[in-house]
Amino acid sequence: MKKIKVLALCAIAAGVITSCQKDEINNDLQPESIELSKDLQDKMLAAGVNPGDAYIKDLVNPLTGESQRVVTSGDITLFEDILKSGGYALGDTEDGNKQYRTNNLVSSGNRTIDILGYTGSCCALSSRMQTGLQWAVNNYNRINTTLNFRLTFGTNFQAADMVVYDNGQGGQGGSAGFPEGGRPFKFIQILSGMASASNNVNEHVIGHEIGHALGFRHTDYARRRCGGANEGTAGVGAINIPGTPSANQWGQSGLDSGSLMISCFDGSEDGEFSNFDIVALEFLY
Repeated sequence: MKKIKVLALCAIAAGVITSCQKDEINNDLQPESIELSKDLQDKMLAAGVNPGDAYIKDLVNPLTGESQRVVTSGDITLFEDILKSGGYALGDTEDGNKQYRTNNLVSSGNRTIDILGYTGSCCALSSRMQTGLQWAVNNYNRINTTLNFRLTFGTNFQAADMVVYDNGQGGQGGSAGFPEGGRPFKFIQILSGMASASNNVNEHVIGHEIGHALGFRHTDYARRRCGGANEGTAGVGAINIPGTPSANQWGQSGLDSGSLMISCFDGSEDGEFSNFDIVALEFLY
């Protein structure tokens, strides 16, 4: 999530990693760019992701040591092997409209979620990050859904369903992915600069990234608060959740600008859900 950030509890997206950083500060790493083939660009379009500024890099998980090649466009990152296989492509409804696959939500059998705040030497959450995580989990647990988060702090990431850790990179914000196979996305990265942010802003950023890990897309996905980019192209976008505003562009009349899932943040956030965020969560879960 960028400090000005992109989350949408009012819209769903599929199997992707997204990052959100601070208002109009771009903290994205820019490794040597590898040009995408026409086939990969077409598959990104089929997934509702703009390939215009996309590049390929190797992403290393500091906890597992595993490296995976990913394709990144703005703050959205897709695993290259899944992209090549067409695994991110949006399905079609009977009337021909695009929709996001059901496995991009957490299935009913996986909604008791053991979430770990990592405290090991390489990637420990700071005191404020830990407080923000606790407050964010409290927010999710207090609303009327079938989700139940069980929070612990420690190092046993293997046993957790979701792991929140400091990735050691500068700047403020975080990144996460979307559910796969009915399970929440596991590894949520928080930028080290969040150690100096307030408890409320940590609550906001971590709550936002948890939202992505549950399958929520940025509320302002069609025109992001930071940069104005459209995360979907060729008429493909997220599905509006009943009971929430259809506005999906920053600056548009009717947009839920107080949503936790707005793409970017400016440091004044209180970390709480908007009323429409709660409507969305209770509808889907």
